[in-house]
Amino acid sequence: MSTQLLTPPRPGKPHAKKVSKLNVYLGSLTVGFLVFALGLRGHATLPLDRSSLTSFQEWLNNVSAWIDTNRDSNPIFTTFVNVIRNFMDGFVTFLQNMISQTGDTRTIPQIGWFGIVAIIGFVVYAISNLKVAVFSMAGFITLGLFGLWQESMDTLALTLAAVTLSLIIGIPLGVCAGLYPRFEKMITPALDFAQVMPTFVYLTPVTLFFLIGPASATIVTLIYAVPPALRITSVAIKQVPWSSVEAAVSMGSTRWQALRKVQLPQAKRTIVVGVNQTIMAALSMVTIAALIDAPGLGQVVIRALESLDVGRAFQAGLAIVILAVVLDRSTTAAASKVDSGNTKAEVQRNHRMVLAGLAVLTFVACLVSRSINWAGAFPGSGSLGSNTAKYVDIYVNWFQMHFVTLTNDITDVVSYGLINPMQTLLTESPWFVTGLAFVGLGAIFGGKKLAAISAFCVLAIVGTGLWSDTMATLASTLVASVITVALGIVVGVWIGRSRRAERWIRPALDAGQVLPAFVYLVPFLGLFGATRFTAIMAAVVYAAPASIKLMADGIRGVPDSIIEAATAAGSSSRQMITKVQIPSARRALALATNQGIIYVLAMIVVGGLVGAGGLGYLVVAGFAQENLKGKGLAAGLAIVLLGIMLDRITQAIAHRNSKEYAATSH
Repeated sequence: MSTQLLTPPRPGKPHAKKVSKLNVYLGSLTVGFLVFALGLRGHATLPLDRSSLTSFQEWLNNVSAWIDTNRDSNPIFTTFVNVIRNFMDGFVTFLQNMISQTGDTRTIPQIGWFGIVAIIGFVVYAISNLKVAVFSMAGFITLGLFGLWQESMDTLALTLAAVTLSLIIGIPLGVCAGLYPRFEKMITPALDFAQVMPTFVYLTPVTLFFLIGPASATIVTLIYAVPPALRITSVAIKQVPWSSVEAAVSMGSTRWQALRKVQLPQAKRTIVVGVNQTIMAALSMVTIAALIDAPGLGQVVIRALESLDVGRAFQAGLAIVILAVVLDRSTTAAASKVDSGNTKAEVQRNHRMVLAGLAVLTFVACLVSRSINWAGAFPGSGSLGSNTAKYVDIYVNWFQMHFVTLTNDITDVVSYGLINPMQTLLTESPWFVTGLAFVGLGAIFGGKKLAAISAFCVLAIVGTGLWSDTMATLASTLVASVITVALGIVVGVWIGRSRRAERWIRPALDAGQVLPAFVYLVPFLGLFGATRFTAIMAAVVYAAPASIKLMADGIRGVPDSIIEAATAAGSSSRQMITKVQIPSARRALALATNQGIIYVLAMIVVGGLVGAGGLGYLVVAGFAQENLKGKGLAAGLAIVLLGIMLDRITQAIAHRNSKEYAATSH
């Protein structure tokens, strides 16, 4: 027998060949795209004037006009759409009359600010602890001191309406998904679609059927908030050990009794986490729904952004932050309380007695707020908020005056160095060259199926008549994504390697993921004005927490055996990061890229409010001008198609990296 046959194959060799082959494909695709894009520059770019409409957009205008004409006569509307709209309007109006708006015979709401603060304190104390209850009450009082009590209560009313309906729908469906895998598999594509798409996408089609106002705002928020409730409930049910269920069944329990007495109680903590995520998603969407005339703090932000009133925008944005933090802290504390386990019977009895006493005091506070003006309408003129806005304007003006050169230099470097070249490349390349590049990426990472999906998305975007605007949006998305992923790698590796860094930075990342998208526009608008750069920087800050967290978790997930082997081999810190940890965490890197792109696209579209242009601007224009409604609908469709294509390609990259890592780790 020859020596060659006795020599075992070198580990990792097949993987090296695969990587080399992949690099050849990607390199060839990149070179081919650049050669044809630059060689055919300016041909078949499919530009469309702002005021011009394609036949497809004209058709959408006609569809919109037909719906408006037949809204009160067509059976579909009279028996289904209008019924839903009236129910949603009635539900939201009921909540607004209770906590924010005056009725026909009353000059103050049914429950004034004093009663609301008491109810908040009682509920939060009941589900969490005294410290969080006091914090929550102080947060709500601050909303009144800001002079934004009614706007805050309108936002809270819409959020409560959407969250209530989301939980009524999401938790039962989540239980079914946790119990029946076939049902979960059936609804997963719809959940993926609802969570991947930018929030702007929901606005136009919903208002087409349900008109602008609280009903549409509640419905779009419902669509966005149901998936977290459903998915987390499903995970909670599946995490309950099956042995516990079998033990209950063997003792004579029915399947329903096992669910009610075993699975749901053990899944309670995770379900409460799902409630938290549902509330945060609803609050984020409610503020954006101000674009379709949803009342509340979002309206204040939009008016301030339109007039470039940074101080007022900051005031309203800070109120949104306070409301978000209070809701997040209270539900997070509730989850921790559930997780803390059972307490002694005596402690529980004392707690119930305290709650009974507080319930009486809360009831008295509600009665007082109904009958006494100072306890009904929040007293004062909101001087804290107006002074905050005034000082913000002073500091912004001072900063702009003294650092205008710095801000302009930063804007110019990013604009001329990254944004303009990328946008020029994409918008001036022939559509079929860029389209073939997407199809090629799909084929390389996902095979024929993904190539076909990419081809369909490309052709459908061309069919919307908004190829050039889509490429402008894509350019901003790619630039922001590059910056986001770079931050994700640098900060994620730092946090993943240092527990001290994680203790300092993780709270900021958690807070960053709580804030609604609107809030991120305000500080950058004050620093850099209404430009594409403002939208891109806001998108980076909005998307970075998700990317950083995923990368940090990937770094911490590298097996200790690999770290120990590299340390024993004498690897330096730089070698450990570049040669061991990042390559081993490439699946996390791919997921961080996927989530970064999706978050960035959502924020870039919102950036249409502050000069980002592209598809986001067209969606907003569709709300403002009746003759451009068809164009706004087409822009929403183009956003959907672009989001699907980017999501599927980056998911395929993550899946490929996961398979390669599994193959090389055995």
